[in-house]
Amino acid sequence: MFYHDRELQYKVRVDKPNPLFARMLQQAIGGIEGEIRVCLQYLFQAWGSRGPEKYRNMLLETGTEEMAHIEMLATAVALNLEGAPTSMQDEFAKDKVVEAVLGGMDVRHILSSGMAALASDGNGVPFNGSWIVGSGNIVADMYTNVAAESTGRTLATRLWHMTDDPGMKDFLSFLIARDTMHQNQWLAVIEENGGLNATPVPNSFPQSEEVQGFNYAFVSTYIGNDITTGGRWTQGPSVDGKGEFHVEKAAPLGGIPKLSPPVPGAFAQKEQMTTVDSVIGTVQSKIEGTLNSHHDSNS
Repeated sequence: MFYHDRELQYKVRVDKPNPLFARMLQQAIGGIEGEIRVCLQYLFQAWGSRGPEKYRNMLLETGTEEMAHIEMLATAVALNLEGAPTSMQDEFAKDKVVEAVLGGMDVRHILSSGMAALASDGNGVPFNGSWIVGSGNIVADMYTNVAAESTGRTLATRLWHMTDDPGMKDFLSFLIARDTMHQNQWLAVIEENGGLNATPVPNSFPQSEEVQGFNYAFVSTYIGNDITTGGRWTQGPSVDGKGEFHVEKAAPLGGIPKLSPPVPGAFAQKEQMTTVDSVIGTVQSKIEGTLNSHHDSNS
């Protein structure tokens, strides 16, 4: 069950409305780095959480907080759109439409939402639910969450840098602060579940079943003779302490793949259904048929 408060989590103030910045804020709402993604990701992870209840409860609370961030960003978009032109009459009167559209304003903010935020990114592409990760493995999910918060914080800092509006800077500073906490929050969960000793993920699969010699090898695919070396990942103990990094030159070990001819019901071209093996088989059948016929006539 969800409840709501009519007041925003943090003050959203726009001193100088900017339709272009409203479009830029859309990326923080519906982009791959945006708040819709982390909101739904944390909630779906919570709804499928098995094991200690504290992780489910934490994910539910943080996912719900992200709803508040969407609310604040949507409010920021609406406030930045206030004063933007809504008709061609404005264009003829003050030329604001041309100025706004050529300046990068999203016309869907007029045509589709009536001067309000959309569930889309900065280019108007609708939010994509396939970005949401909920694997059922707590450490795998937390690493994904750290990445989501890291890219989200990067986006928020870029937006902060791109505006000179004091109200927007203050609001974005709040989001940046929350991203700092959430990165540390997810890292704390990883630490609580074994930290580096929890890798490789999942740690429940026996490493004895891995192909040995490749589980800690950096495979160099460079075609030249000199092999990539010098990185932490090419020599010395592995980060999880369970192996030794080394370099392997890439080599074709699998042979040439061979597929069966197309099945008739797939309706490939007739020529595709003729392979070397089928030609040989046809020739052999004709030879056998000729021999059998010659044998019968002699009898």
